Formats: sequence, C-alpha cells, structure tokens
Amino acid sequence: MASEDRDDQRFVEIIGVPIEAGAGHPGALMGPAALRTAGLVRALRELGHEVRDLGDLTPDPWSEGDAATARLAEITAWSRALADRSYAMMQAGGVPVFLGGDHSLSMGSVTGVARHCREAGKPLFVLWLDAHGDFNTPHTSPSGNMHGMPVALLCGEDGFDEVFPPEQRATVNPAHVHLFGIRSLDPGERRLLRARGVDVVDMRLIDEHGVGVHMRRIIERVRQADGHLHVSLDVDFLDPAIAPAVGTAVLGGATYREAHLIMEMLHDAGVVGSLDVVELNPFLDERGKSALLLVDLVASLFGRRIIDPAVTQSQIGGQAV
Repeated sequence: MASEDRDDQRFVEIIGVPIEAGAGHPGALMGPAALRTAGLVRALRELGHEVRDLGDLTPDPWSEGDAATARLAEITAWSRALADRSYAMMQAGGVPVFLGGDHSLSMGSVTGVARHCREAGKPLFVLWLDAHGDFNTPHTSPSGNMHGMPVALLCGEDGFDEVFPPEQRATVNPAHVHLFGIRSLDPGERRLLRARGVDVVDMRLIDEHGVGVHMRRIIERVRQADGHLHVSLDVDFLDPAIAPAVGTAVLGGATYREAHLIMEMLHDAGVVGSLDVVELNPFLDERGKSALLLVDLVASLFGRRIIDPAVTQSQIGGQAV
C-alpha cells in the first residue's frame, strides 16, 4: 500500500521493552515482538510517517537475591535504562512509542518524558487507559506486583525511593493524570486517588455519558495549558472479548468502537506526544487477535481514517450519499 498524502506526518521512534518482572503472569516480554509481527511499523509507514525502530532496550545487569529483591532490582534496572532512553528520544524531537512488556515500564518511559517536559517548561498530562488504577504503593498493594504501582510512583508517592536516583527523578502532577476506563480499584489506592485529586473516569461514567464527552474535556484541558499528553494504553482497557491477551482481564471494558473513537479524537486534537502500549501477553492471545487490534488502534491514533473529515457528504461525488 502506498503512503497516504498527509499534512500531519511525524517522526516516530519505536522501542521494545520486554519486561515482565512487574506482572503476576509470564508472557508479557513477548509483547514487543508480537506487535511488530502484527505490522505496527508497516502500518505507521503506510500513513506516511517516518518511523525508526530502535529494537529492544537492554538494561544493565542487576543484582540477584531472594525473589522479591530480585524483582525490584530488575524493575529498577529497566526503569533507569528506559528513563534515560525516553528522555533522549524526546530530545530527538520525535514521538516515542514504547512497546511492552508489563505496565511497570511506564515508570521509566513517563519519567523520561517528564524530565524533558520539565526542562522545556511544558506541562505534562497523562491519559491512563486501563482497567486498573495502578495507584498502589508497596504499602497498599495486595499482590506486591509493581505493574499495579506505576502511577503512584510517577505522582511521587512514598515507597519508591530506590527506583530512581535524585538526578533522574521527575514526577507528574496528580491533577494532570486522567485514569480512563477504570473498573477495578483496591481499597488503598481508592483512598489515595481521592486524596491526591486524580481524575478517574470509570466505566459507569462512560456508560452514562459516552467516551466523547470525557475525551473532549481532557483534550481541552491539555490544549488550554499548551501541554504534552502522554498516552499509556493497557490491553486490559479493552473488553477481554475483543482483546483476550492479558493476564489481568476484567469484564466490561471498552468496545472496539469506543477505543477507536478515543484514538481518532486524540489524533484530531494533535496533543499526543508519546505513547506506551503495554501488557500484551501473546501466550494468552487467540491467533494474534489482540496484537492486531492494538496495531489498528495505534494506527488510528496516528491518523488512519476512512475519509478526510473535512469532506462532507455533499462534496462526495457532487451529491449527498
């Protein structure tokens, strides 16, 4: 397929982050390879974007110990390496796309983006598309799995001092975080979310008002602040009937069209500057179904559409259709 003639072509850098130490089920480390196999790079190039695939990140070796200590050491190594790489990718002026891997990778990806935004004087906003709040800390988490803690770390909660050295640390204002599609919260994180003023759009609100109302509100906030929006897309944001390849599936997620509408609105707004695609576990997929859907969603975020929205019905073939 030939590249589309577009006026919104961008420089996109892709890096795989094959980490699964933060999750409770093995398999997420295969996520980056599955997304590439499903055609992610090709889809973005067909839209006319300049795409550079940087391969997979490799962290420095970490110290071993008992199981809990080894997991923390591994996640710390990945987070530090990714924070530096994320910062460098932002400095290069493109749109970084981080392929996971479990959601603990966002500790590194968003920290690097936050550091860049802080230096550039640009407000950072985060849209967290997820079934879970991921606002647990080591003190509140029922499972101890760190893929349920990245938002808490990014917002500066206690319990994460070992992950980043002071010179690398960069946090996100909790008031600039929007959790979207939430349908499972632990008691401790629910209390923290209320106390910190994080915006939570759960599925009840989406059922009542639709995704469009809430997305327009979030987009307008970012626009008014002339901010940078980082989108973190977890596979379990989607209903498991259409995206089964996740170890933390929760019924009642976003539908195919709801998810595409979100991506289409974000593209039209032009506010997204970086992206995570996380928690794809190909071991749990059905013939690549989830990976293919994620590729389609990323393509929508980067401008795939049926027809230019500026073309009205009366302009198509000279008559209404």
